[in-house]
Amino acid sequence: MTNITRLFDFPYYQQEKYVSIPDALVTKQNDVWVKTSTEEYIAKANAVSRALLRMGIEKDDKIAIISTNNRTEWNIMDIGALQTGAQTVPIYPTISEDDYEYILNHSGSIYCFVSDEEVLRKVNLIRYKVPNLKEVYSFNEIQGCKNWNELLQLGEDESNQHLVEERKNKVHSEDLATIIYTSGTTGKPKGVMLSHRNIVSNVINSASRIPFEAGKSRALSFLPICHIFERMILYLYQYYGVSVYFGESIDKISDNIKEVKPTVITAVPRLLEKVYDKIYSKGSELTGIKKKLFFWAIDLGLRYEPYGANGFWYEFQLKIARKLIFSKWKEGLGGNLDLMVSGSAALQTRLARIFAAAEIPVMEGYGLTETSPVISVNDMRNKGFKVGTVGKVIAGVEVKIAEDGEILCKGPNVMMGYFKDEKLTNDVLENGYFHTGDIGEIDAEGFLKITDRKKEMFKTSGGKYIAPQLIENTMKQSRFIEQIMVIGDGQKMPAAFIQPSFEFIKEWAKIHSIEIGTTNEEIVSNAKVIERIQEEVDKLNDKFGNWEKIKRFELTPDIWSIEGGQLTPTLKLRRKIIMEKYIDLFHKIYS
Repeated sequence: MTNITRLFDFPYYQQEKYVSIPDALVTKQNDVWVKTSTEEYIAKANAVSRALLRMGIEKDDKIAIISTNNRTEWNIMDIGALQTGAQTVPIYPTISEDDYEYILNHSGSIYCFVSDEEVLRKVNLIRYKVPNLKEVYSFNEIQGCKNWNELLQLGEDESNQHLVEERKNKVHSEDLATIIYTSGTTGKPKGVMLSHRNIVSNVINSASRIPFEAGKSRALSFLPICHIFERMILYLYQYYGVSVYFGESIDKISDNIKEVKPTVITAVPRLLEKVYDKIYSKGSELTGIKKKLFFWAIDLGLRYEPYGANGFWYEFQLKIARKLIFSKWKEGLGGNLDLMVSGSAALQTRLARIFAAAEIPVMEGYGLTETSPVISVNDMRNKGFKVGTVGKVIAGVEVKIAEDGEILCKGPNVMMGYFKDEKLTNDVLENGYFHTGDIGEIDAEGFLKITDRKKEMFKTSGGKYIAPQLIENTMKQSRFIEQIMVIGDGQKMPAAFIQPSFEFIKEWAKIHSIEIGTTNEEIVSNAKVIERIQEEVDKLNDKFGNWEKIKRFELTPDIWSIEGGQLTPTLKLRRKIIMEKYIDLFHKIYS
């Protein structure tokens, strides 16, 4: 059996252990799911490697990949490039042209593979400023642009396969595999250098936590593959012989889930919030006994504790709720979904409870790009799951809590450093420990709990510490609030900018026959809307100490988005940009 020490060993391991999976990688093309077997995956990756060698690719050259959606071609290019000793540089498609220019220049990428016309347009706008870029290829057929199929054709001749094998043999586990540029909430993107060992160790050490039936599971992949979370998961799927279907887009996830009927998906908390809100909304439309049963099940779910901790009577009721109500939730999610993996941001505890009650448990994990990414993860088996935590630390990784509460991590998963930035590397790596910038604690049973971002915590003028993420996550439980950013550094009290859930508010206004206007500007200045959101804030404020309560807020008419600059590609708040954008509202609150 192939000994996995480098990322390109995964498909070969899959081929040996599970023979050849017919639907190893599946992408929808012209409304048809096109399957690629393990065998074909490897054959095409080798063709790409042979072509790259003929194109003069040297060890340590950089190849950028920019795709708006996850697709089979991405994985083939990744393995094909890595086998030559080159490194892949995945780039978020939604970042600005300036960031495209910076990353392509900073990484020294000599080839760039793009998915579609929009990405190509952005690359072409800055291409003349990137002298090292030799050529751009596209996955889609685009007139006037070289197509990636040209590489497959160039690599058809197998006469130089022995040179590919030679290159593969010269790639060691400690060698650099990829540079992932983290969007960050401030400043220029940082190039995180991850070795083969960093990611391979993370896959192997996380594998035992995931209850897959090897060779029999099916996944739907839609989180950006350019982010280390989804990418590491894709290697993990290959390790477990999971069939991977690539979602068309976030907008079509609901349709894709019904078509694919996956047993597992990965998601970010914001997406799970939207799934729950949609279910809740449909339940609200029910009448009579059906409506009563729906909300009885919800109430039961919100009190869920694992491993029968609530006693016999609760478990008996839960069994009924699962049969009558929660089974329909599962049907709506394809019927086979028995596991969701969540990362990137904190999951609301109510969602952890309700989905576990519905027998679609969310395995919440924790990690960073710099840690490849997993540091800890929940596991429903062997009492490894605890609501409100990010699980226990995975094997091979060591975590300790610094005196100021910061989480420090040590292990084979910790990055090599930041590309071309020794100072920044030395700032976060000390005695082998990576300083995560997150504040947390480990309880008596070994569960890790994240309380906030070190850099995001602030003090009011009264000297009280405020942990904004904790407050924001609580406030987002309201269906009236889509996004919120807590402010108040150095001020007398905390306040907030709130982007209302315009869609839900329009529904609410219609039901109650309230005139709120039609534009977002009219809605945010409507007295009835402000009054209703104040009620929500007051109710949720009860969960906090007096010094933490949101004393004032201002509503923003903009939809906070990646394109608008308010959110990072992983949907975290860009606090500095939001503050600059709404500085007038800040002065209005505190003047």
